[in-house]
Amino acid sequence: MYYDSPVPIPTDKGKITIRRKGSSAYVLYEYERVYDPKKQYNVPKRIIIGKVDETDSSLMFANDSYQIYFPVAVLPELRSEAYRSCALRIGSYIIIDKVAREYNLPQLLKKRFDPYSGLVLDLVAFCIINEDNAAQYYPDFAFSHPLFSEGMHIYSDSTISRLFSSISKDQIIGFLDDWNKGRKRHQRVYISYDSTNKNCQAGDVELVEFGHAKDDKGLPIFNLALAYDQSNRVPLFYEEYPGSINDISQFTFMVDKVLEYGYKNIGFVLDRGYFSKENIRYMDEHGFSFVIMVKGMKTLVHQVVKEVRTTFETRRSCVIRPYRAYGTTVKRKLYSDDEKERYIHIYFSTSRMSAEREQLEVQLEAYKRFIKKAEGKVVEFGPSYRMYFDFFYDKDGTLLYAEEKSEVIEEQLELSGYFCLITSEKMDAEEALMLYKGRDATEKLFSSDKTFIGSKSMRVHSQQSISSKIFIEFLALIIRSRIYTLLKELTLGWDNKAYGMTVPEALGELEKIEMVRRNNGYYRLDHAVTRKQKTILRAFGIDVDYVRKAAMEIGNLLADGSSMMNSSTNTDQEGEENGQDENDQFN
Repeated sequence: MYYDSPVPIPTDKGKITIRRKGSSAYVLYEYERVYDPKKQYNVPKRIIIGKVDETDSSLMFANDSYQIYFPVAVLPELRSEAYRSCALRIGSYIIIDKVAREYNLPQLLKKRFDPYSGLVLDLVAFCIINEDNAAQYYPDFAFSHPLFSEGMHIYSDSTISRLFSSISKDQIIGFLDDWNKGRKRHQRVYISYDSTNKNCQAGDVELVEFGHAKDDKGLPIFNLALAYDQSNRVPLFYEEYPGSINDISQFTFMVDKVLEYGYKNIGFVLDRGYFSKENIRYMDEHGFSFVIMVKGMKTLVHQVVKEVRTTFETRRSCVIRPYRAYGTTVKRKLYSDDEKERYIHIYFSTSRMSAEREQLEVQLEAYKRFIKKAEGKVVEFGPSYRMYFDFFYDKDGTLLYAEEKSEVIEEQLELSGYFCLITSEKMDAEEALMLYKGRDATEKLFSSDKTFIGSKSMRVHSQQSISSKIFIEFLALIIRSRIYTLLKELTLGWDNKAYGMTVPEALGELEKIEMVRRNNGYYRLDHAVTRKQKTILRAFGIDVDYVRKAAMEIGNLLADGSSMMNSSTNTDQEGEENGQDENDQFN
């Protein structure tokens, strides 16, 4: 928590760093340097000690950590008004509260995380609204928003740090068990399963290993997989596992977890990264159906495409209008020893054809330029080059020239625009494509996880901290997924001209709904709800009366100034304990 009056920014040479975040600038103090044998240089350890005063860049508003590293410094007295803004943004809070209650999250969290269940929800709301996960910025968020904590208590950085280091695996597993018990486990459910990996600037963390990073920064990684019920549009559970394990080998463990949670009538919708003979057989053994994009079956796919080519690409009975594609289906075994015939769905898209042909031509031109520069030199080309070119060398191994493999290129051009899905159950091409495209929600959740929630990397020192932070992100994805779904349904039913509203746009608009503290200390709505805000709120079943009632409840909770005084007292006590390291924060 930041103190109310500014103090001079310390002038310790080489120890002070100013780092901007959004519209604010923060003062970081370097308290230690630790040698990293992998990087072979010293890594600085820093902690936030204050926020720069916008009116005077030589001053800052100090926090509890400042007192720890500068114990002889004299800090100003805290005033109760400093703990909460005179204007509170309540619009986003109202819809997050509505969704959380719809899913019974407050009760589920209270069962496992009491007395900090409210703080957990506050951190979830912070992730969603601020599109970030760096907890050193949480005090600014708490300063201007209603909170789920009892009495809307604002906790200090050190309390949040202790929370992350105290959440146990048993608590997380217990919550996931409770969460999945409340799902519709006996109805037909299609589970979309996908994974990603995260860079980790870690200390001694067992999960973190060097692997095939999707966003390669030269750092070790860990993998994160998400199971999503695309029938009901809700995340079910997640898995974290070492960075060296690939998607295919992890999939069977996920199937086992689905069985443990009691799901019966299940179909999996999978990306090409999970296509393998072993995975298909494993799903067959457990009686699960699947829709999967083809990978590694080039010979079979090319053979099937050539068989049906020119028979469906313009036939109106084969058109799939939502995706501007054409499709047809054949029945075939995937392997010579396959026990069942599968349904292979072949699709053709003119836009995809144009894009793939353009991409191939650009790639070939780049290859040609590189080959031209290599003429007269001793150069060995890799398989991607040899796929499209024949190379000719002299007796000394010097490259003379290269010729295109015309037949190979022409065949690839002819096959441009085609793609293939395989299903275990009988369905037509349109049904299969609609199911597969339904997994877009999972991909958008991963986009949310990395972009909107800002967690491309983890900067932590312990496995427990990683697990805690991922759990908070999972809760945020549950709520954000519901917000996304309701907004999407609203967009589909929009009366006016075509208009699509993203989650950040909607939350940004709702953040404009404010309560203002009047002279008597009571918070009241500052202005009427706009037409645009009413339209967004309607997607969540909320009207103006609901907003007024929620505002009145918030005002009543904050009417007693003792809640702020208690916050001040508790924060002072917490400030006597260790501050939160920059590398151990929710980041």
